[in-house]
Amino acid sequence: MRLADFETMVRRLSSEVPSDFFEGIAEVVVSPRAVPDPEREEVFTLGECISLPVELGSGVEGLQSRIVLYYGSFAALAGLQSEFDWRLEAWETLTHELRHHLEWRARAPDLEEFDWAVEHNFARHDQESFDPTFFLSGEQQDGNYWVEDDVFIDQVVGSIPPEVTFVWQGRSYRVAPPENAELPCFLTVDGVANPPPGDLVVVLRRKPGVRDLFGRPDVFQAIVQATRPPGIFPAMTGTDPAKEPQK
Repeated sequence: MRLADFETMVRRLSSEVPSDFFEGIAEVVVSPRAVPDPEREEVFTLGECISLPVELGSGVEGLQSRIVLYYGSFAALAGLQSEFDWRLEAWETLTHELRHHLEWRARAPDLEEFDWAVEHNFARHDQESFDPTFFLSGEQQDGNYWVEDDVFIDQVVGSIPPEVTFVWQGRSYRVAPPENAELPCFLTVDGVANPPPGDLVVVLRRKPGVRDLFGRPDVFQAIVQATRPPGIFPAMTGTDPAKEPQK
């Protein structure tokens, strides 16, 4: 997609958003720049919500932002992903940055915390150092934590148990941590029915304490295979006519 076409699309997408959401937005602009992540290849910043200087005493009405979408970043990702959806990615980026602005005006830090969680989840995927509690800033659904496509099942324990039982999509499973596992422990689970789009991770961690004030602990990570507990049978999907009682 050409830069001019991208600018036209962004203007059209902006017109589809209710005007109330643009309160305090000075402008939505397209920059030709590409903004690559300084540490991770094939990761780019697609957009940014930039807070503008505030006049003293102007109150909430004086809080304004500029939203920037980086065409070069979109083009770079499109070159890496054969099924890259320009419109969908632009829409998600625009609405994401609008939410940044609205929560900033409301003094709500939720989205900034979620972005922090996403950064640490990138580090987890890349086997880099990360904060073992980052997932707690994810989105809660059914008692679990979602960070983008990855789901984290939190279990606070005193030590590594020989076996861990958890529930996913209404079904019970169990996994066995490796013998050399240590806390905190992130177990990426294979073998469940209806897995999430990304990873399903069982997190074993201690109850937060004073030791957490003295630096970030090393995190143990492993891939484990889920099994069903004994006595758990698949739900019946039909009736075998041969086993129906005779009338």
